[in-house]
Amino acid sequence: MTTALLQATYFGPVQWYQKLRRYDSCLIEQYDSYQKQTYRNRCLIATANGVQALTVPVEHSDEKMLVKDLRISDHNQWRRIHWNALQSAYSESPFFDYYADDIHPFFERKYVFLVDFNEEIRQKMCELIDIQPQVEYTLEYNAPGSCCHDFRDVIHAKHPLPDPDFEAKKYWQVFQHKHGFLPNLSILDLLFCMGPESVFYL
Repeated sequence: MTTALLQATYFGPVQWYQKLRRYDSCLIEQYDSYQKQTYRNRCLIATANGVQALTVPVEHSDEKMLVKDLRISDHNQWRRIHWNALQSAYSESPFFDYYADDIHPFFERKYVFLVDFNEEIRQKMCELIDIQPQVEYTLEYNAPGSCCHDFRDVIHAKHPLPDPDFEAKKYWQVFQHKHGFLPNLSILDLLFCMGPESVFYL
């Protein structure tokens, strides 16, 4: 049985959900230290101006804080900003209206811990895509090379490592006439653009 070791993500990239689809089981790391500018609390979407990062603000005293202990901050009305950005970016996509009622509640309800927020998002996205991955969370930190197929540093927002098993094949995007195809964006981009066909893309 093959197992993928992954970081937690906020509406993670297509590559992340590809691992959920293709591996027998997935283990999500929650005992790693928080780092800025990762998919743990940010996602990338396609807008009229190009790629935009949406970041969930978190409360932390330093970067040695464990991911499982991260609390979400209510700073700067980020929920409203994120939802408005999604509406602006994807209102013309084929499936935004179809899925909007499933996605909008994540920007209305307040969650305390980032890991709980991300897990509920993961469950909903898997339901909408129609995949049933076997997912568990780590009970301790897994050192690099200690187990599984480790994608924690491979799937990285700023400095991704090579992944021979992932090829960002093109699909229709709202603003491709302006920017060309933008690969490996948030799973929301795939869902709003491809709808029920998303599972076959993965």
